[in-house]
Amino acid sequence: MVDYRRLGLKAGLEVHQQLDTANKLFCGCPTKLRDNNESIYEIRRHLHMTESELGEIDRAVMEAVQVQRRFVYKGYDTTCLVENDEEPPQVLNQEALDIALEVALLLNMRVVDETHTMRKIVIDGSNTSGFQRTALIASNGNIVVDGSAVRIDILCLEEEAAQRIPDDGRTYSLDRLGIPLVEIGTAPDITTPEQARSVAEHIGIILRSTGKVKRGIGTIRQDVNISIAEGARVEIKGVQTLNLIKSIVENEVTRQVGLLRIREELKKRGAMRIKADVIGVSDIFANTRCTVIETALKSGIVMAVNLPNFGGLVGREIQSNRTLGAEFSDHAKRFGVGRIFHTDELPKYGITKTEVNTVRKKVRAGPDDCVVIAAGDEGQVRSALNAVVKRANEALDGVPEETRRALPDGNSAYMRPLPGAARMYPETDVLPVRISKKRLKRIKRSLPELFQERKERYMKDYGLNEELAELITRSANAPLFEQIMRLNISPTLVVMTLEATTSELKRRGVPVQNLEAMHFIELFELICANKIAKEGIPRVLEGLANNPDKTAEEIASEAGLQTLDRVAIESVIERIVQSKRAFIKEKGYGVIGPLMGVVMLELRGKVDGKLVSTILKEKVSDIIKERG
Repeated sequence: MVDYRRLGLKAGLEVHQQLDTANKLFCGCPTKLRDNNESIYEIRRHLHMTESELGEIDRAVMEAVQVQRRFVYKGYDTTCLVENDEEPPQVLNQEALDIALEVALLLNMRVVDETHTMRKIVIDGSNTSGFQRTALIASNGNIVVDGSAVRIDILCLEEEAAQRIPDDGRTYSLDRLGIPLVEIGTAPDITTPEQARSVAEHIGIILRSTGKVKRGIGTIRQDVNISIAEGARVEIKGVQTLNLIKSIVENEVTRQVGLLRIREELKKRGAMRIKADVIGVSDIFANTRCTVIETALKSGIVMAVNLPNFGGLVGREIQSNRTLGAEFSDHAKRFGVGRIFHTDELPKYGITKTEVNTVRKKVRAGPDDCVVIAAGDEGQVRSALNAVVKRANEALDGVPEETRRALPDGNSAYMRPLPGAARMYPETDVLPVRISKKRLKRIKRSLPELFQERKERYMKDYGLNEELAELITRSANAPLFEQIMRLNISPTLVVMTLEATTSELKRRGVPVQNLEAMHFIELFELICANKIAKEGIPRVLEGLANNPDKTAEEIASEAGLQTLDRVAIESVIERIVQSKRAFIKEKGYGVIGPLMGVVMLELRGKVDGKLVSTILKEKVSDIIKERG
């Protein structure tokens, strides 16, 4: 078992949550996501780096410039000139600011007296302007999770980035750009992978407690900052599920430990700084059977670089199924090279032993060296191999500070250098906003009930067990649950309907997204009036989902689900029981279960199961007594 405290694990979280506001942060456009096919125009941008207020250029921006491309943005009838970066931003969205202040107070944070909007340089294509607008709202907060205090360093209100369309990696959709979101950053107080998950969950619960955040995949993202003793701070971006956080932390610790071991091995070998000496080796592969190189040679070149003393280390695994060579490849791909080869894994992929030996000889590689090969456009290949050399030199120091992207398996891949303060400068187009004491008092008076408090209230007031109280407390249906509970109806039935029944219908392909609050209220009003039995709930909901313009009573009537009176129920049960007299006399009370299924199948949602069970037992008992 890994002792994370002995390894000196420190982790912090950055939680990004979209706010459920009517309009975007700096314009009046709706916060509605669109289908890419609905786009009505496109614009193109080539983004350039910008100096900070102090005349500095951020290292992450500097690297992005080296691989800069022209970006395409799709616009809609719900986007405007602000998203296009053809018009200055409008005033800061006051609804979004109120929500951010509410979250800050729930996190016990100190709110600033006046918020100033800043520009954060991003030229990766995610914003048409080349920067993201962000405003500091609060700092110095704290939460307690599983008995441990975790400081909340910062809360910012910022605009969401444009959404990448994955077709070619350079096309973005403007529908998401500008949606308000809060960024919550914790101090590096987290010391185990399990704690990282718990803290993220706790913050998520607080955010959802407001009832003013968007729900669904992509609306909340976690970035995790991780370091160990002798390692370095690494930011892993884009963790979209809670369950992945624990694996992300575990695997990053494994990666940093592996890199530190490689550093120690390089020291033992006396490895020195590598000078980039990229050499052309196209002639060696003139008759190659490697399809990647053969294709590249039609219009490009093959080049190689020697990494002294790296033999056997480039192919070493540092994360599950990811080697140091994969790290080198991540850097090379930034410059347009599809893949690299290295001699720790060769001969392979159609590259022969003879070709490997000839390349090694040409670049003057010794037995303890590793040679990296790439093919393609000369400029791209040269830049890619220079990036490999740079990353190899970083291996001499151990763990480089960098930003990485989360992978679905819990590993991560290189994105860019870790950004610094040089990417921030003031936004002169947005006026500061004074946050008055009066405004804060108003928000404090209306702070929402936290989930734990709500759960305890549901258990006390409605008699729900802990499991069901937890289920409905965390659900977006909690307000609807409370509205329905104004009726005289079973709380357990309501929770099971809102959560379990709708989930089952969704699994069957029923369009439950068409169901609205009024549908459920009408349904339970029918049950309270004894017009339908609770057994008819699934059929009524299915009918409403497929016909949302109809009422629950209309659906129940069309399905013949109106409840029967006792006389009618007894008539049906009597007929079924009489037809099974011999069977009942032979098996006794053991027939009640099978007969219950027969009766309920015939009555199909028209009766209450408990009433059927009572009458059936009476009828069966009468026949058994005859036998006696």
